[in-house]
Amino acid sequence: MSGQSEEEMAAAWAEAMEQEGTPAPTPEAGAAPAPDAAAPDSARVLNQAEIDSLLGFGGEEKTEDQQTGIERIVSAGLISYERLPMLEIVFDRLVRITSTSLRNFTSDNVEVSIDGIISLRFGDYLNSVPLPAMLAVFKVEEWDNFGLLVVDSPLIYSVVDVLLGGRRGTAAMRIEGRPYTTIERTLVERLITVVLADLTTAFAPLSEATFRFERLEVNPRFAAISRLSNACVLVRLRIDMEDRGGRVELLLPYATLEPVRELLLQQFMGEKFGRDSIWESHLAEQLRHTELSLDVVLDEQTMPLSAVTGLRRGDCITLGTAPGSPVRLRCGDVPLFDAELGRRESRLAVRILREVSGQQD
Repeated sequence: MSGQSEEEMAAAWAEAMEQEGTPAPTPEAGAAPAPDAAAPDSARVLNQAEIDSLLGFGGEEKTEDQQTGIERIVSAGLISYERLPMLEIVFDRLVRITSTSLRNFTSDNVEVSIDGIISLRFGDYLNSVPLPAMLAVFKVEEWDNFGLLVVDSPLIYSVVDVLLGGRRGTAAMRIEGRPYTTIERTLVERLITVVLADLTTAFAPLSEATFRFERLEVNPRFAAISRLSNACVLVRLRIDMEDRGGRVELLLPYATLEPVRELLLQQFMGEKFGRDSIWESHLAEQLRHTELSLDVVLDEQTMPLSAVTGLRRGDCITLGTAPGSPVRLRCGDVPLFDAELGRRESRLAVRILREVSGQQD
């Protein structure tokens, strides 16, 4: 027995105890487990390569559809907001235009501001619409798609109160437990028509787009203009009329904006949307002052090479152009005008007859 190691003795003793039906005792605290003992799955430790692969930090290049680990977990519930610089400028114009239009519409002091511009899924927005509210479905004629305009309950009662001569300085009263009346729906439709007309004006410098009112709904389920999983841009507008007011929410699916996506991606360079009027004026002014050399072709002759090489100083070449003969004016190799040869005082002169098209001789 002295020739056996302690590990072999412990293994033989545990095997004998199992055959007799007695469970083998657990090893003492601090005792090292056998090297060949397999660790359970729950205690398995990941190596560095597996951790990097899980977190997406591997050195291999991945395409857009190849996502691993945490990237898929994060992207499953979120939508990447595609920044459209020009769209934000359009909404800024909408705020300025709507402020003036609503002041004329209500004959009251109206302030319009943007609460935020976010991107979310259409289904998530429908589930978050605060009820009661009015949902206006509109169509963009040129883009052949739809959008949504939501007017919340405080703004509805405020507009009705203002248009029907309610007292100033008191908040609009809201009556619970009843549907909207025909008068309230009619007044809100007029408000929506004003906002959609301003939206058409705001998009006009960028692209021709007519926002036409389609229908008014009070149930979000009947205002499904897109698939629930589609991404949308939501703009929240705050409308304040002294101590009254509410919120208007404008929802535009990305599918609606697709026809003008390239225009919305450009940078804002001034009121002309992507054009610098100062630089255009300067460039046009400099072009008008540019100097050009015009050549008058009096005659063209074909001569043998031996005659050309035999020309010496003092030789004369007779031109076959008489006064009144047609000649051509060129700028470099580009023909510009047909003219007539003549004389003014002691100098040769040409009189321009007509303009030549851009083709060369």
